[in-house]
Amino acid sequence: MTNYIRNALKKLDKLTYDQLHEILIMAENDLEIYREVLVSVIKGILVCDTRHALILTNPNAERLLQIDTRVESCEVVWTLIHNREIGDFLQETLNMGYRVDDKEFYTNENGVQRLLNVCVLPLVDRRMGRVTGSLITVEDITEKRMREVRLRQAENLASLTTVAAGVAHEIKNPLGSLSIHVQLIQKLLNHAMANLKSGGDEDSADDVLVSYIKFNKHITTINEEIQRLNKIVVDFLFAIRPMEIFPVKSDINSLIKDVIKFVHYELNGAGIKYKLKLGKNIPVIEIDKRYIKQALLNLIKNAIESMPDSGGLLTISTETDEQQVKIHVIDNGAGIREADMARIFEPYFTTKVKGSGLGLTLVFKIVREHSGEICVTSKPGEGACFTIKLPLPRKDNNLLGYEIFDYAV
Repeated sequence: MTNYIRNALKKLDKLTYDQLHEILIMAENDLEIYREVLVSVIKGILVCDTRHALILTNPNAERLLQIDTRVESCEVVWTLIHNREIGDFLQETLNMGYRVDDKEFYTNENGVQRLLNVCVLPLVDRRMGRVTGSLITVEDITEKRMREVRLRQAENLASLTTVAAGVAHEIKNPLGSLSIHVQLIQKLLNHAMANLKSGGDEDSADDVLVSYIKFNKHITTINEEIQRLNKIVVDFLFAIRPMEIFPVKSDINSLIKDVIKFVHYELNGAGIKYKLKLGKNIPVIEIDKRYIKQALLNLIKNAIESMPDSGGLLTISTETDEQQVKIHVIDNGAGIREADMARIFEPYFTTKVKGSGLGLTLVFKIVREHSGEICVTSKPGEGACFTIKLPLPRKDNNLLGYEIFDYAV
């Protein structure tokens, strides 16, 4: 259609009124299609002229970059960008004439952290063979990146299954043997002490008593290590074995209150205050209460360990939308480095001196078994927020979203 209009314009002086009217209608129809495409496309699009002034944009670009649509469009594009990091990047890139295929930026939109991918490309007039401006695209890749992270986490969990049975068998057998022999040693020593009390040489009795104290000290340590290793094995098996859950309709706010009662004294002992911000009218959801409690306990324990100094604050809040219930576990502890964010749920990954690195892996597994999601936002020195998203019970949904109107007859 564009070629037809272009050819017709070459004969403009020969066209009748009706022909001109027809061409204008065709042009308007073409423009309307272009406008619909700009509005419908998922990516944000900005078009600048050779002076880097914004001449065209679409609603998604205005939303993602928080551009004020009331300003004059002839202003240079970087002065209209709310995020200064992105604005400075565009100013340098456009002034230097660089082409950037992808550049990622973290933004904060209404308290929600988003990850944007920005591309800067030359706008080329193919007929004239010259650059007439710049094309900037913006894409929200937050969900895409989260899917990639979840896929990697799932792959890491799956890879453990190939060695799980063998490793668990090799570790649990010597643990069992150690435990039996320690019990036998303790019985022998107790028997020797009983003989000494019934009579014997005083010096030899002193020697045996000293030996008994030393043996008992070492045996106590061995028992403690056995218990610690056994816990690691149990956690490992829990992380890799298929989980059988039995969901029942539950009030998540009541469950959170029960968990807080359970850890109340531990929080007080660590000098940590807590605050509950439980949303009203949170719908009942179907969960296995045992496992969700375990997940919350692991997150709370993780929060306590991130706040070693007294005066910490733990906040647990709930909210809901049309699709899910969200549980936020927030601390004001040390926070998480950006480099560690993508690995935080990986098995055996830990930044602690002591820790199995399985606590958050278990949380991830429990949430996933409930068809939910878990994510984390954090900055070093500013604490962390773990968010569990659990789906609401299914309802009958229309295949396509549309409104149903009830017309009065």
